[in-house]
Amino acid sequence: MATPGTRSGGPAVLVLEDGTRFTGRAYGARGRTLGEAVFATGMTGYQETLTDPSYAGQIVLMTAPHIGNTGANDTDMESSRIWVAGFVVRDPSRVVSNFRAQRSLDDDLVDGGVVGISGIDTRALTRHIRSGGAMRAGIFSGDDATLSNAEQLELVRSGAEMSGQNLSGTVSTSERYSLPAVGEKVGTVAVLDLGVKNSTLTYLAERGFDVEVFPQSVTADEILGIAPSALFYSNGPGDPSASDQHVEILRTALRSGVPYFGICFGNQLLGRALGFGTYKLPFGHRGINQPVLDKATGRVEITAHNHGFAVDAPIEGVSDSREGFGRVEVSHYGLNDNVVEGLNCLDIPAFSVQYHPESAAGPHDANYLFDRFRDMVLATTANKETHA
Repeated sequence: MATPGTRSGGPAVLVLEDGTRFTGRAYGARGRTLGEAVFATGMTGYQETLTDPSYAGQIVLMTAPHIGNTGANDTDMESSRIWVAGFVVRDPSRVVSNFRAQRSLDDDLVDGGVVGISGIDTRALTRHIRSGGAMRAGIFSGDDATLSNAEQLELVRSGAEMSGQNLSGTVSTSERYSLPAVGEKVGTVAVLDLGVKNSTLTYLAERGFDVEVFPQSVTADEILGIAPSALFYSNGPGDPSASDQHVEILRTALRSGVPYFGICFGNQLLGRALGFGTYKLPFGHRGINQPVLDKATGRVEITAHNHGFAVDAPIEGVSDSREGFGRVEVSHYGLNDNVVEGLNCLDIPAFSVQYHPESAAGPHDANYLFDRFRDMVLATTANKETHA
């Protein structure tokens, strides 16, 4: 639907499924795009946000008013392309001013066919989403801006809702590939790519893991067939309740004694594998300034989030897994709304967090979790050798 944009702007409109309309200027490619309207609160890191596969199917509103001033480059790409369904900003930068810039953000949006809108009251839109919840939306520019209000609203309301969607097949790699360990090798980690980011794989390799990345269509037998030292589930888009096959793979691996670490979507799937439910948040957590409490240390971490679903588990006390995996505790929770942000298994080597500890983009407060994962794998390996 998208056509190349020009720097001259032109009319554009953002339409929400409740009929609310915001009129602005075209930004990026011209045409029509549909998706779930969500907001991200990061002041920086727009390129990492755009290229995060977890944002597939979503029209992302940046709450920071000025976007694009540092341009775009190849280094900060978290995947091979932009994944957002649409992009909403208040004031796109008219110039690029950064020594690392290779092109403008507008260039990337146009090249990626990403339809956007600028010049709207993003604060009002953010408040509207906070009150009404994330909802289906559409951006219309170019010829599509001339459609009647009724036609545009009908297109928005005919779009798919995020609940019930399995988007793993859209974002996952189609072929298995490998990254070698950096420095001394400590083991091999099998990564299920549900929308993994480049920096995540880099951090795993830097901890001494040979990284074997599998497509989301993999079977448990294929993963266990390489005798991995550990299993890792990545971030990704969609509803965790629509990924039962990945839950079953995880249960099989856990019953085989394979250590596990999951982030974001991988946290939700661990929760479901253990027997907890998941639910859709009203407007989700998206941004790089989310405060989370680590219950074990009492330390508050500022973390990077991108999730619209969460695990339904009690944040206090210890629970018994309904699937027979022993005792489980909530290890982290969000201080803004008490949402579960981490799970820790007490009787098997498995833990997960709801946020993105690789800090791309975002603070480095949670980077230690990759070290914790490495230590858990080494301890599990040593224990197996002792009892062999």
